Amino acid sequence: MKLLKIIINKKQELMETLEKEIKKLNITEGAIVSIIGAVDECRISNMPKEDAMKDIVSEYNQPLELSGMGDIKDGKPHIHCVLSKENGEAIAGHLHWAKVKSWPVTVYVLAGGIK
Repeated sequence: MKLLKIIINKKQELMETLEKEIKKLNITEGAIVSIIGAVDECRISNMPKEDAMKDIVSEYNQPLELSGMGDIKDGKPHIHCVLSKENGEAIAGHLHWAKVKSWPVTVYVLAGGIK
């Protein structure tokens, strides 16, 4: 296994850019061991307690500190994250997309399957 560092720069969408980089590096399987940075807009989801197969989707349009982890299966990233608001309130969930505008995001990937 190999540890890789992927930078998501300003004016990029995190999930789209990460998937492109994963494809470029020919990674099919792996662990996203750390994500650190900030985003300015994002969409996350959580499960309602009555039905784990459904999603409660929330969008945030403000600067948020970001940390997270996840995995890569069949070349696709899957990320769970914790986001921090200006008042210190933390929110967490499955990351659908995130726009990086103010600060870059660093993603560390432990690549397992490389073509």
